[in-house]
Amino acid sequence: WYHDGLTRHAAEALLLSNGQDGSYLLRKSNEKEGLYSLSVRGKDSVKHFHVEHTGTTFKFGFNEFSTLKELVMHFANQPLIGSETGTLIVLKHPYPQKVEEPAIYESVRVHTAMQTGRTEEDLVPNAPSLGTKEGYLVKQGKIVKNWKTRWFTLHRNELKYFKDQTATEPIRALDLTECSAVQFDYSQERVNCFCLVFPLRTYYLCAKTGIEADEWIKILRWKLSQIRKQLEQRDAALTS
Repeated sequence: WYHDGLTRHAAEALLLSNGQDGSYLLRKSNEKEGLYSLSVRGKDSVKHFHVEHTGTTFKFGFNEFSTLKELVMHFANQPLIGSETGTLIVLKHPYPQKVEEPAIYESVRVHTAMQTGRTEEDLVPNAPSLGTKEGYLVKQGKIVKNWKTRWFTLHRNELKYFKDQTATEPIRALDLTECSAVQFDYSQERVNCFCLVFPLRTYYLCAKTGIEADEWIKILRWKLSQIRKQLEQRDAALTS
């Protein structure tokens, strides 16, 4: 989560586009040698805090820590600051230098945009959140087994579907933390179908092409793997 050479503006772009509440990274401050900035996302803004390396310790406000790990552990349990809305900002999610994500999405992500020399002004409005996808899919009904075209959006751990692209309220939002599997399905009479398995229902969806179905499956499976990884890390932290 140390990003050498990252500017304040680019740090905000990364954390706002791809992070979540409690996401943080450390970068060099432009102000003077030995001074670093800890950038942390809280709600829809990014706060920047000075961390000074004295040569032997890291000074943060009135506190001194022998290592950065010690600093992070301290503020993972104690709030850095209260925001204007009263929300307490704590360090929860280190923002890594390299982000693991499906290969089909790498070309449009923030990291790639930064590495290819695009300006930060280009970067901010066009940077999609990690693992987002949207498009029309044909969905099988729950009771009457007919097929209807619906507009689907995938953001964070939620898959929503709408009557069409212009609708503002979703028909349903599926919580992917409850999904146990995503796979191609050959039980239907239609082609390019896949299914999402939930405890109380299996959702059958069809894409226009096999490539599109494969893209949806890849991104959804990646989501599930990230959810499992987070749960394993949380369980490991609790047991330790």
